[in-house]
Amino acid sequence: MTKPLKQIHLAAHFPGVNNTTVWGDPASGSHIEFSSFAHFARTAERAKFDFLFLAEGLRLREQGGKIYDLDVVGRPDTFTILSALAAVTEHLGLTGTINSTFNEPYEVARQFASLDHLSGGRSAWNVVTSWDAFTGENFRRGGFLPQDERYSRAKEFLATTHELFDSWRGDEIVADQEAGVFLRDAQAGAFVHQGHHFDIHGQFNVPRSPQGRPVVFQAGDSEEGREFAASQADAIFSRYAALKEGQAFYTDVKNRLAKYGRGRDELLILPAASFALADTDAEAEELAREVRRQQVSGATALKHLEFVWNRDLSSYDPDGPLPEIDPDVSENHISKGRAQVRMYRDPLATAREWRERAAAHNWSIRDLVINTGNRQTFVGSPETIATTIDAYVQADASDGFILVPHITPTGLDAFADKVVPLLQERGVFRTEYEGTTLRDHLGLAHPDDEARTARAAS
Repeated sequence: MTKPLKQIHLAAHFPGVNNTTVWGDPASGSHIEFSSFAHFARTAERAKFDFLFLAEGLRLREQGGKIYDLDVVGRPDTFTILSALAAVTEHLGLTGTINSTFNEPYEVARQFASLDHLSGGRSAWNVVTSWDAFTGENFRRGGFLPQDERYSRAKEFLATTHELFDSWRGDEIVADQEAGVFLRDAQAGAFVHQGHHFDIHGQFNVPRSPQGRPVVFQAGDSEEGREFAASQADAIFSRYAALKEGQAFYTDVKNRLAKYGRGRDELLILPAASFALADTDAEAEELAREVRRQQVSGATALKHLEFVWNRDLSSYDPDGPLPEIDPDVSENHISKGRAQVRMYRDPLATAREWRERAAAHNWSIRDLVINTGNRQTFVGSPETIATTIDAYVQADASDGFILVPHITPTGLDAFADKVVPLLQERGVFRTEYEGTTLRDHLGLAHPDDEARTARAAS
């Protein structure tokens, strides 16, 4: 029997100013004006994407005690942007990253329930934790939690918000003007939660929203993160966009679902993916090389090398050889708040490896960073990229991709106009939205439907 074709899920990440975008390109627009967000969202909706995704930064990153303005230099508030986008879109899902370490369940539940009402059931929450004291300094409850405590808090945080969402059944509002009765249940929204991290009680003041509760995303790659996703999340953001690595991650996470009583289609795996698209494969390869050089200026190359060396390297020539001096392995790191620091757990070994590679290829510092950093996931003509995306999804390397263009806000336009129609012709991507909520787009059950099924079976 022929295996049925999987339907591809596509989403778009508005990246802001970071090491993916080329904000100095003449085609690049504002990363903070609402018109940029609106254009980006409308393009994604025109292409029938599942959702738009916003990341979040709770503190400006630093390098050597100064703001690192070659990376994210600021983001508007996530809920403000998504609420505004709800008014200029009709179908597109609206996904925001909200931190579980430095927020409170009641506040976050109220904001997401409100967004779900405003959008007609299109909200989603990317649940993240914060790992560093650097970010914590911006908050009254400073410092940070050890990894096991972070995930413990995140699990209880998510469970508590679900209790708040579920404190309304959905049938409490009568609004009978003649009888003068608005609520049939005066205890609507009542909740009590006592746990290790939270001890709260009261009445939740936002009625049941169209999706019951928002779609939940998770992005952790650690053992704890994978288990958290398998037990709690509706989708997981993966950093494994290559075929073999993607298949390994896909198999590992999907195999964890059964012990939580979940089916393989109850958790979607969606890697982030950048792309270089041109009329021909050769032109796309040239574009990819040019974009990489734009992404890695000389100053950026030195900053990147400082992640490993943990030293001020501003006096070095980015077009010259790597430093002969070894990295400083002290705990006080020059690059504050950067997740990349955790990637290089043995800086001395990394430095040795990079020196060997640079010597073998006659690479300068900038050449090394260009060739060891992130490359475009998909490079080619529209036909090549459509074929590759389809092949990866059908081979269970993912359930789809979250596309990250290098130009904001128009970088998604060509993909929408040239690649999406080819996927539609293959019969692997929708030509129209078939539902109204984000759960509909993602093929996920509604919590109320699940509850009714459970009651019927008992």
